[in-house]
Amino acid sequence: MMPDIRRLLLVLVVALIVGLMSGHVFPLLVLGLLVFIGWHYRALAGFLNFARHDAEDNLLDMPGIINELVREFELMRDSHQQWQQKLAAFIKRFEEAAAALPDAVVVVNESGAIEWANPRARDYLGVEWPRDGGQRLVNLMRYPELTKYLRVPMDNQTEKVLEVVSPVDQNRRLEIRINRYGDAYLLLMARDITEFYLINRMRKDFIANASHELRTPLTVIAGYLEAFDEDVEHCPEGWTPKIVQMRQQAARMQRLIEDLLELSRLESAKELENGEEVRVADMLATIIREAETLSGGQHTFVKQLDAGLCLLGDQNDLYKAFSNLIFNAVQYTPAGGRITVRWYRDQAGAHLAVEDTGEGIEEQHLPRLTERFYRVDKGRSRAKGGTGLGLAIVKHVLTRHRARLHIESKLGKGSVFRCDFPPQARVLHPPSGERAEID
Repeated sequence: MMPDIRRLLLVLVVALIVGLMSGHVFPLLVLGLLVFIGWHYRALAGFLNFARHDAEDNLLDMPGIINELVREFELMRDSHQQWQQKLAAFIKRFEEAAAALPDAVVVVNESGAIEWANPRARDYLGVEWPRDGGQRLVNLMRYPELTKYLRVPMDNQTEKVLEVVSPVDQNRRLEIRINRYGDAYLLLMARDITEFYLINRMRKDFIANASHELRTPLTVIAGYLEAFDEDVEHCPEGWTPKIVQMRQQAARMQRLIEDLLELSRLESAKELENGEEVRVADMLATIIREAETLSGGQHTFVKQLDAGLCLLGDQNDLYKAFSNLIFNAVQYTPAGGRITVRWYRDQAGAHLAVEDTGEGIEEQHLPRLTERFYRVDKGRSRAKGGTGLGLAIVKHVLTRHRARLHIESKLGKGSVFRCDFPPQARVLHPPSGERAEID
C-alpha cells in the first residue's frame, strides 16, 4: 500500500504547489484528488475485466494494491484450477469404479429425479445416463412399493429393500436397496439375484414336495406300529421295546414333516396386510395351561398379561409362534425353575417376553438360533424331541407380522425371548370391568 500513499501524497503536493502559484489552492487540490481517483478507477476497471475475461489489455502495470490484487487473484485461480482438476479426476475415477460394479447404481435427488446412473442401470432398470437425467424415477420404474417409498418425506426415509422383476427382462429378479445419503439424495442399488432366487425356489419346492410325499407312507407306518403296540400279546417276546422306539421315531419324523410344511408355507406367504383382531392375553392363558400340563407341575409359571391389549394378525400363526417359545422354555428349564410370560405395551409397540431360569445359551450361538436345524446341543435337542425348526417358524411368523425376535441369554442364568410388534399392529381395549391382567 505504500506506493499508493506515495502517489497520493505526490498528487496532493503538486496540486498544492500549483494552487499556491495560481492562487486557487482548494480547486486544484480537488482536481488532483479527482485525477487520482480516476486513475485508480481505471485500474480497478481493468482488474474487473481481467477477472471476468482473463484479459490484461486494460490492466495498469503499476506497483501497489492493484498489483497485489492481481497476484492474489492469480494464486486463487491457480489453486482453484488445481482443485478442479483433482475433482474432475476423482469424479472420473468414481464413474469408472461405479461402471465396473456388477450392480446397477442410480442417484436420485429429493424430488425423485435421476441425477446420475451407471451403465449397468440400463441393463437392469432401463435407466440410461445421460439420456434419462432429470426424469422422475417412478416414471421409468413403475413399482407401487417404490412409489410409496419415494412419497415419504426424505427426513423420514430409512433403508428399504425391495425384491422385484426387472422392467427390462421379465426373467431377471432384482434386489433393490435404497439408502439415503447427504442431505437430499438417495442411492439406489439393484443386484441380480436371479440365480439365488431360482435356487431358493427349487429348495422350497423340494422341501414342500418331499415333505408332502413322505407324509402318506409315514402315516401308514405309524398306523401299523400303533396296531402292533395295541396287540402286544400276539407279538414275539422282545418286540415291545423295539415297537415303542419305532413309534417314538415315527412321531418325531411326523413332527419334522409338519414343521417343514409349515415353514415352507410361511416362506411363501406375503407380509400380512389386514389381519384379524387377536385377543393375545386369552391365547397366552390357554398356551400357559397347556405348558403347565407339559411341565407336570415341575415349574413355576408367572403371568403378567395385559387383557386390554390385542393384535391385528393371523391367530393360527401367532399361536404357533407363541406356543413354540413357551414350550421351549418348559423343555430347557430344569425342574424347580421359573417361567415368566409378559404381554405388555409401551411407546415402541406391543411385546411378548418369555423369560426362564433355564440352562442359558452361550453368546456365540445367539445369532444362529433362528436358522433351520441349528441346535446348540444336538444330542440333548434330539433327546427332547425337537426338530430344530421351532425358532425358524417363530422368526417367519414375526416377519410376516412386521415384528422382530430379540434374544438375551446368559449361560447358567436363563434366557429371555422377546417378540416386538410395531405400534400400528396393536389394538387397545379398555378392560371396562375386566381386569387388566389375567392371573
